Amino acid sequence: MKPGEVQTLKRRLRAQPPARDLAQLQAQLDDFTRTYNHHRPHRSLARAVPAAVYTRLPKAQPHTGDTPSPWRIRHDRIDTTGTVTIRHNGRLHHIGVGRRHAHTPILMIVNDLDIRIINPTTGQLIRQLTLNPDRDYQPQPRT
Repeated sequence: MKPGEVQTLKRRLRAQPPARDLAQLQAQLDDFTRTYNHHRPHRSLARAVPAAVYTRLPKAQPHTGDTPSPWRIRHDRIDTTGTVTIRHNGRLHHIGVGRRHAHTPILMIVNDLDIRIINPTTGQLIRQLTLNPDRDYQPQPRT
């Protein structure tokens, strides 16, 4: 649960008589979940209910290997040391981008091992590389 949801749940439980036992508490929690996800519109979801939004979203499926790998787009921020991390085949890789870009919000466009790191504000291509899956750290190229 997110912090806002926890506060909403606490307010809802305080407004009801205290549960006499675990079964009654579970019934109160189930009622809250049903109302919160299926009946209560949310401002952050353009007044839609979470269950409706969830059912419209495409669901992740296992990669079968017979189709080319899809492009991934990821929004992130370069850390204080000038690196950004990405997970490939369950393994975390660190990509050196440069300290001058520390804290810069970025857009990563990933197609299998080909990665482009872009500043979404300026459109500048900060770094383009082919990930070496055998190395944890992908250093900047020497110039």
